[in-house]
Amino acid sequence: MSAMSATYFPSDEIVSRYRTRRAVMGYVRLARPFTLIAPALGMASGGIVAYFADGKKVDDIVFLRVLLLGTIAAALLNIASNAVNQIFDLDIDRINKPGRPLCTGEVSPLGAAILAGASGAMALVLAAAVSALTGHWSTLALFIAAALFSAAYSVPPVRMKARGWWANLTVALPRGTLLKVAGWSLAQSVLSWEAWYIGLVMGLFLIGATTTKDFADARGDAAYGVKTLPVVHGPAKAAKLVAPFLLLPFLLLPAGVGIGELTGFHLLTGHAIDLCILGGICALWGAHIAVRILGDPESLTQTENHPAWRHMYYLMIFIQVGFVLAYVPYEFYGNLIRKLS
Repeated sequence: MSAMSATYFPSDEIVSRYRTRRAVMGYVRLARPFTLIAPALGMASGGIVAYFADGKKVDDIVFLRVLLLGTIAAALLNIASNAVNQIFDLDIDRINKPGRPLCTGEVSPLGAAILAGASGAMALVLAAAVSALTGHWSTLALFIAAALFSAAYSVPPVRMKARGWWANLTVALPRGTLLKVAGWSLAQSVLSWEAWYIGLVMGLFLIGATTTKDFADARGDAAYGVKTLPVVHGPAKAAKLVAPFLLLPFLLLPAGVGIGELTGFHLLTGHAIDLCILGGICALWGAHIAVRILGDPESLTQTENHPAWRHMYYLMIFIQVGFVLAYVPYEFYGNLIRKLS
């Protein structure tokens, strides 16, 4: 007697759970959690630096509250930016990144738009709450400016992404300069040379670092007329154009310290030696990234997350932590250890 094969049909409950889990994970991947670390850390770092820098600061308890709110707001605004970018890059992503949730149908364009609108609105609400607590309404103004830059980068007819160097500037200004100044506004007024000088360092670095992700997208970008630097100039020349931005901006840190020592006008009020060491390490790391992209620029077009891009992202995280270490007083660590022990 032959055994009869049985066909298994999953229950409606199991199917429903699977679809729900798949939809949730689709939205998580749409938000791109790994990319949220740098903006959140940049906001927090900017606030902590301002808290320990010279100048009039907000109350301690208020600062702790706004530091948390501002950090969450920065991450939420980046979620909105990621979602908007993927909505308007859907056709390009079908060529470059077909596994993304909008391409696979895990998330609909309407669902992505709702996520972008909700996360962007919440970011602005939190920024307004921060401004109300500190009295620095520049925080909200900077968040609004960053949101407008993010929209301008992706949304037609402006779509700065398609405009060569303007695309780099459109990313570098909000995610580099304005982010650090917004962080500074958590503790002090943004009417500070120091805040904008630190923002300048980060902004100049991102002008070059932004292109490290454009190499892998060159095929799809070219097909839809998006004129990024690798599309306009080719990988080899684009690598040469952005290489100086990967290391030279960090030399502004020891330069800022030197200006203060020579003139008495201190652009940077952190620990002088620590800032010089931080600038040196970041410049060397940036030089390493530059060597990698100059040595084999064609390899950057073959993979989405090339080692050069990962190094760039890790460097962004490193310098945010480095700024904190360069500004926190040495005795603070001793007091903290004594309290914990």
